[in-house]
Amino acid sequence: MISGGGTGGHIYPAIAIANAWKEKHPDSEVLFVGALGKMEMQKVPEAGYQIVGLPVAGLQRKLTLANLSFPFKLMKSLSQASDIVKDFRPNVVVGVGGYASGPVLYAAQGKKIPTLVQEQNSYAGLTNKILAKRAKKICVAYPDMNQFFPEDRIAYTGNPVRKDILHLDGKREQALEHFGLDPERKTVLVLGGSLGARTLNQGMLKDMKAFDRDGYQVLWQSGKFYFKDMLEATEKASLKHIHLREFIKEMDLAYAAADIIISRAGALSVSELSLVGKPVIFIPSPNVAEDHQTKNALAYVVHDAAVLLKDKEAVGHLKEKTDEVLSNPELVGSLGKNIKKLAKPLAAEAIVNEIEQLIA
Repeated sequence: MISGGGTGGHIYPAIAIANAWKEKHPDSEVLFVGALGKMEMQKVPEAGYQIVGLPVAGLQRKLTLANLSFPFKLMKSLSQASDIVKDFRPNVVVGVGGYASGPVLYAAQGKKIPTLVQEQNSYAGLTNKILAKRAKKICVAYPDMNQFFPEDRIAYTGNPVRKDILHLDGKREQALEHFGLDPERKTVLVLGGSLGARTLNQGMLKDMKAFDRDGYQVLWQSGKFYFKDMLEATEKASLKHIHLREFIKEMDLAYAAADIIISRAGALSVSELSLVGKPVIFIPSPNVAEDHQTKNALAYVVHDAAVLLKDKEAVGHLKEKTDEVLSNPELVGSLGKNIKKLAKPLAAEAIVNEIEQLIA
């Protein structure tokens, strides 16, 4: 049983773990448990797995009416999670973070079923810190996580990522053709996640004319929330080398085309980019719990494996920071080499090995 979700950063690692498990154990049953109304309820069935939903929701940090229903949703979810665990009778339960993982792992631990927590970030979330106290194993993506978890139960596995990203060699020509890019221009890939990042989009609006004028081309994923406004702005500007997309499905080709990548620093993005092995400018979102994106980025910056640009300083400086990196071939080489040293390409398989040990 695999529980959690809410964002792609939780869902895609969960699916990767399930896929790696099914490769080794094709006859076993895998059941996902998610939160009703969240994206896992769509993405997991699309990946070919059964999922059931709980009514659990998060506690808002601000005082809102939604918080009044939180205790009732939590109690109902705990009761339903207990029934789901009892009916499915899993050999092991994996929690990947997100609203649903709390009630499900709590129920499993109460029934003495082995649990494994997968923490994607360099700063552990509150739910995972609580669940880890009774978990048999905690799989982490960053070193020095013993500040949050019992050291004797930590496995440094990395974050599972999509398989196609492992094989980028020889795809550049195909990528340039796919996106209609000019092979003579340096390609800047801008990623703000599937929903989008306000700062990255504002920064691109500010600098897109300069990028186009000075010999760059930009493959720009604006995200769902911002696409309409960005499309209006780019069409009005009529810039030949600014390639706007709401969402980029073919991420392997996008990475293959890129000379440099400007990205938020969500756990999954950081893990993917370490496998890509190209210069990265991280602009961490300040709007996340415990400012964990900044901590994710700094874990790479301290190894000279990425460049950090603060969110509040980003608008008006995307082009300047890009120039700074790409004008220095030695820096380009060292950033790509150093970030690849931190990659964990077999993370899903490593987590599967840990699961097997729990039920051996």
